[in-house]
Amino acid sequence: MKAVFFDLDGTMLPMNQDEFVKIYFTELCKRFCPVLKIGDEALIKAVWKATAAMIKNDGSEPNINKFWKTFAKICGKDVLKYVKDFDNFYVTEFFETKSVTGYNPNIPEAIKVLKNKGYTLAAATNPIFPNVATYTRLGWAGVSKDDFAIVTTYENSTFCKPNPKYYLEIMEKLGLEPEDCMMVGNDIDEDILAGQSIGMDTFLITDCMINREDKEFESKQGTPRDLLEYVRRLPDVRKAKP
Repeated sequence: MKAVFFDLDGTMLPMNQDEFVKIYFTELCKRFCPVLKIGDEALIKAVWKATAAMIKNDGSEPNINKFWKTFAKICGKDVLKYVKDFDNFYVTEFFETKSVTGYNPNIPEAIKVLKNKGYTLAAATNPIFPNVATYTRLGWAGVSKDDFAIVTTYENSTFCKPNPKYYLEIMEKLGLEPEDCMMVGNDIDEDILAGQSIGMDTFLITDCMINREDKEFESKQGTPRDLLEYVRRLPDVRKAKP
């Protein structure tokens, strides 16, 4: 193993996902419904449809393009005037969502251990948010974008989870093969089964586990503390390099 991929929401950053989404849309609607002159329900539906377009992306263009093309098709082309305002939202009102997230010191410590042992690290969070929103949540988890060789966002990705091509796209950029990599995540479909389908090793974080269809699976698993103990036992890959 040469590299470890980390999911963000529910993995590096403990959270109640349902509460996170609720607060997120509450703040988004307060900010943009008056500006776009649409109701809360219409805005939420438009965001979900634009997000679905990213999830279905076939690699033909960046996720950011998929999102805004779909969003503008629903809300009208004038919405494109507010792209920078949406980015600004993630450094202002978006911080309200922090109230339903947690912090586990074992995560930044595990990342520090892996870095010191020479492993390549990727923040493999589903790239449906702009980089500013992703970097903000990394900070809440006690880590930084600089801890990772790549942080996937909707600007730099052309696939989404659970499409296995999402992982292959990261590996291509980093010069890795699936057998070189372990995926650490909390979602059975998006992180564990999708990663295993192309030959990645996996480690399930059980604290905020998501298993929507109660699927059977086999994986290394445990709490963030268990992950820390596991990575402490891993070999130093720098010693294996010529």
